[in-house]
Amino acid sequence: MTGTLITVAPTGAEVDKAEVPALPVTLDELVDTAKRCEQAGASIIHVHLRDDDARPTLDPVRLRDAVAALRDTTDLIVQLSTGGSVRDGEAARLAVLDAEPDMASCTMGTVNFGDDVFMNRWAFIAELHRRMQEKAVVPEYELFDLGHLPALERLLDKEGLPFGGHVHVDFVLGVPGGAAGDAATVTAFAEGVRRYLPEGTTFSATGIGRTTLPVMFASLAHGGHLRVGMEDTVSFARRQAVTGNDQLVERAAAAAALAQRPAISTVEARKLLRTRDAD
Repeated sequence: MTGTLITVAPTGAEVDKAEVPALPVTLDELVDTAKRCEQAGASIIHVHLRDDDARPTLDPVRLRDAVAALRDTTDLIVQLSTGGSVRDGEAARLAVLDAEPDMASCTMGTVNFGDDVFMNRWAFIAELHRRMQEKAVVPEYELFDLGHLPALERLLDKEGLPFGGHVHVDFVLGVPGGAAGDAATVTAFAEGVRRYLPEGTTFSATGIGRTTLPVMFASLAHGGHLRVGMEDTVSFARRQAVTGNDQLVERAAAAAALAQRPAISTVEARKLLRTRDAD
């Protein structure tokens, strides 16, 4: 794969709208952001939703409405977060799949998350994986620590390959409590992919906060893909706030072009990931 898959994560569950007015939290704001980011080079949108008070929610009606609205207005691959916030229960997280996204996240283990704990029991991970197989939803396996690589190897060995047969992972680096967000850590993860996961596995990398740029450049250097967005950073540079998610996508697309691996289209991304409408 010579091009670069760019995912945008525009909202997340941690950033406070009151402190970051540019954060998209309404459906209209999300759709507008999605359209801008698609034009800038994104091919996947990783979606967290907020309620009327801008608090994280896994409300099933809102999820279905968001999937429908994004499909009506963009050609982006819609990837719903099954992580929600650290306070969401397993039943609500599993029910995310009922909204019939193209993709969904599957975090491969429990991790300290700042002052909180992001709980992912083995039984929950396996059930989430099986339901995605049944519902023809492509997983993006989220890896917060190196131990999540052999955990994924174990999952695939016991439960089989994901829908479509292609394995795609995302390194989430720089979370307080998880793996560091630096070039050496990206290298360790990339080597782990080759050691533990099936041949042809693709990976993207996410750097939280000030780790955004070193993780981005290291991922490109290793032949990996990129995830950017205001879920992961609200600073564009020192003392310079992000003006919108499209600003982050534009920078990622420029970096990919400089590396002679330009951003791929949504059609190419669907074929790469083998989503159910890839053909």
